[in-house]
Amino acid sequence: MYMLCVSKKTELKFKTIDMKAQLNFTRPMLNLLIAVFVLTASSKLVAQEKKSTDLKDFKVVVEKKENGIKMQSVKGSAWIDLSFSLNNDRPQAIDEYGMTELDNISSDKDANLADFLFTISKTEKGIVLKGIEGTAWTDLSFSLPENGKQEIDQYGMVN
Repeated sequence: MYMLCVSKKTELKFKTIDMKAQLNFTRPMLNLLIAVFVLTASSKLVAQEKKSTDLKDFKVVVEKKENGIKMQSVKGSAWIDLSFSLNNDRPQAIDEYGMTELDNISSDKDANLADFLFTISKTEKGIVLKGIEGTAWTDLSFSLPENGKQEIDQYGMVN
Protein backbone atom coordinates (compact mmCIF):
# COMPACT_ATOMS: atom_id res chain seq x y z
CA MET A 1 0.00 0.00 0.00
CA TYR A 2 1.32 3.43 -0.84
CA MET A 3 0.77 6.64 1.03
CA LEU A 4 1.19 10.14 -0.34
CA CYS A 5 3.30 12.47 1.81
CA VAL A 6 3.74 16.15 1.08
CA SER A 7 6.76 17.93 2.50
CA LYS A 8 7.49 21.63 2.91
CA LYS A 9 9.34 21.67 -0.36
CA THR A 10 6.14 20.57 -2.08
CA GLU A 11 7.80 17.47 -3.32
CA LEU A 12 5.63 14.47 -3.68
CA LYS A 13 6.98 11.40 -2.00
CA PHE A 14 5.46 7.99 -1.75
CA LYS A 15 5.99 5.80 1.30
CA THR A 16 5.41 2.11 1.41
CA ILE A 17 3.38 0.91 4.41
CA ASP A 18 4.18 -2.56 5.61
CA MET A 19 1.21 -4.91 5.03
CA LYS A 20 2.75 -7.63 7.18
CA ALA A 21 1.34 -6.09 10.36
CA GLN A 22 -2.19 -6.46 9.03
CA LEU A 23 -1.58 -10.01 7.82
CA ASN A 24 -0.04 -10.98 11.15
CA PHE A 25 -3.21 -9.83 12.90
CA THR A 26 -5.57 -11.59 10.46
CA ARG A 27 -3.98 -15.04 10.74
CA PRO A 28 -4.37 -15.37 14.57
CA MET A 29 -7.99 -14.24 14.32
CA LEU A 30 -8.65 -16.85 11.65
CA ASN A 31 -6.96 -19.53 13.76
CA LEU A 32 -8.99 -18.48 16.79
CA LEU A 33 -12.26 -18.71 14.84
CA ILE A 34 -11.34 -22.17 13.54
CA ALA A 35 -10.46 -23.36 17.06
CA VAL A 36 -13.78 -22.06 18.46
CA PHE A 37 -15.70 -23.78 15.66
CA VAL A 38 -13.93 -27.12 16.20
CA LEU A 39 -14.43 -27.01 19.99
CA THR A 40 -18.10 -26.14 19.63
CA ALA A 41 -18.75 -28.90 17.10
CA SER A 42 -16.92 -31.53 19.15
CA SER A 43 -18.75 -30.61 22.37
CA LYS A 44 -22.10 -31.07 20.63
CA LEU A 45 -21.02 -34.51 19.38
CA VAL A 46 -19.98 -35.54 22.89
CA ALA A 47 -23.32 -34.33 24.27
CA GLN A 48 -25.22 -36.33 21.64
CA GLU A 49 -23.14 -39.43 22.32
CA LYS A 50 -23.72 -39.11 26.06
CA LYS A 51 -27.46 -38.69 25.54
CA SER A 52 -27.77 -41.90 23.49
CA THR A 53 -25.76 -43.94 26.02
CA ASP A 54 -27.95 -42.71 28.90
CA LEU A 55 -31.12 -44.07 27.28
CA LYS A 56 -32.88 -46.97 28.97
CA ASP A 57 -34.68 -49.63 26.94
CA PHE A 58 -38.39 -49.41 26.39
CA LYS A 59 -40.67 -50.81 23.72
CA VAL A 60 -44.27 -49.84 23.00
CA VAL A 61 -46.75 -51.04 20.37
CA VAL A 62 -48.93 -48.23 19.02
CA GLU A 63 -52.27 -49.07 17.40
CA LYS A 64 -54.48 -46.53 15.66
CA LYS A 65 -58.16 -47.01 16.46
CA GLU A 66 -61.24 -45.28 15.05
CA ASN A 67 -61.76 -43.10 18.14
CA GLY A 68 -58.24 -42.91 19.51
CA ILE A 69 -55.09 -44.83 20.24
CA LYS A 70 -54.32 -48.12 21.92
CA MET A 71 -50.84 -48.74 23.29
CA GLN A 72 -49.24 -51.85 24.72
CA SER A 73 -45.98 -51.73 26.68
CA VAL A 74 -43.62 -54.60 25.88
CA LYS A 75 -40.84 -53.45 28.26
CA GLY A 76 -39.55 -50.52 30.28
CA SER A 77 -42.74 -49.14 31.81
CA ALA A 78 -45.07 -49.70 34.76
CA TRP A 79 -48.17 -49.93 32.54
CA ILE A 80 -49.21 -52.78 30.27
CA ASP A 81 -52.11 -51.44 28.19
CA LEU A 82 -53.33 -47.90 27.55
CA SER A 83 -56.36 -47.01 25.50
CA PHE A 84 -57.71 -43.50 25.12
CA SER A 85 -59.89 -41.36 22.88
CA LEU A 86 -57.98 -38.71 21.03
CA ASN A 87 -59.17 -36.10 18.58
CA ASN A 88 -56.98 -35.46 15.54
CA ASP A 89 -53.89 -33.36 16.24
CA ARG A 90 -54.50 -33.20 20.03
CA PRO A 91 -51.39 -34.54 21.81
CA GLN A 92 -51.38 -36.82 24.86
CA ALA A 93 -48.29 -37.08 27.08
CA ILE A 94 -47.05 -40.61 27.91
CA ASP A 95 -44.30 -41.59 30.34
CA GLU A 96 -43.10 -44.79 32.02
CA TYR A 97 -46.11 -44.63 34.39
CA GLY A 98 -48.77 -44.10 31.70
CA MET A 99 -50.82 -41.10 30.67
CA THR A 100 -49.66 -37.81 32.16
CA GLU A 101 -49.80 -34.06 31.68
CA LEU A 102 -46.78 -32.05 30.54
CA ASP A 103 -47.21 -29.64 33.46
CA ASN A 104 -47.54 -32.50 35.99
CA ILE A 105 -44.60 -34.80 35.26
CA SER A 106 -43.84 -37.44 37.87
CA SER A 107 -40.63 -36.89 39.81
CA ASP A 108 -40.62 -40.54 40.98
CA LYS A 109 -37.82 -42.44 39.28
CA ASP A 110 -37.64 -46.23 39.38
CA ALA A 111 -34.34 -47.87 38.46
CA ASN A 112 -36.23 -50.82 36.93
CA LEU A 113 -38.14 -48.59 34.49
CA ALA A 114 -37.03 -46.57 31.51
CA ASP A 115 -37.22 -42.84 32.14
CA PHE A 116 -39.08 -41.53 29.09
CA LEU A 117 -41.62 -38.89 28.17
CA PHE A 118 -43.20 -38.25 24.79
CA THR A 119 -46.41 -36.91 23.34
CA ILE A 120 -48.52 -38.83 20.87
CA SER A 121 -51.14 -37.43 18.54
CA LYS A 122 -53.32 -38.95 15.88
CA THR A 123 -53.58 -37.43 12.41
CA GLU A 124 -55.79 -38.42 9.49
CA LYS A 125 -52.98 -40.44 7.95
CA GLY A 126 -51.09 -41.71 10.98
CA ILE A 127 -49.31 -40.96 14.22
CA VAL A 128 -47.02 -38.12 15.35
CA LEU A 129 -44.71 -38.55 18.36
CA LYS A 130 -42.55 -35.88 19.98
CA GLY A 131 -39.75 -37.16 22.21
CA ILE A 132 -39.23 -34.97 25.26
CA GLU A 133 -37.13 -37.14 27.55
CA GLY A 134 -35.44 -40.52 27.34
CA THR A 135 -35.64 -40.88 23.55
CA ALA A 136 -32.99 -40.48 20.86
CA TRP A 137 -35.68 -39.04 18.58
CA THR A 138 -37.31 -35.65 18.94
CA ASP A 139 -39.92 -35.98 16.18
CA LEU A 140 -41.24 -39.26 14.86
CA SER A 141 -44.17 -39.59 12.49
CA PHE A 142 -45.44 -42.43 10.39
CA SER A 143 -48.52 -43.38 8.43
CA LEU A 144 -50.69 -45.97 10.10
CA PRO A 145 -54.00 -47.27 8.82
CA GLU A 146 -56.88 -47.82 11.20
CA ASN A 147 -56.19 -50.92 13.34
CA GLY A 148 -52.58 -50.83 12.11
CA LYS A 149 -49.78 -51.42 14.62
CA GLN A 150 -46.26 -50.03 14.91
CA GLU A 151 -43.59 -50.77 17.52
CA ILE A 152 -41.44 -47.92 18.82
CA ASP A 153 -38.53 -47.81 21.23
CA GLN A 154 -36.05 -45.25 22.55
CA TYR A 155 -34.35 -45.11 19.12
CA GLY A 156 -37.45 -44.88 16.89
CA MET A 157 -39.55 -47.27 14.84
CA VAL A 158 -38.96 -51.02 15.23
CA ASN A 159 -39.87 -53.61 12.58
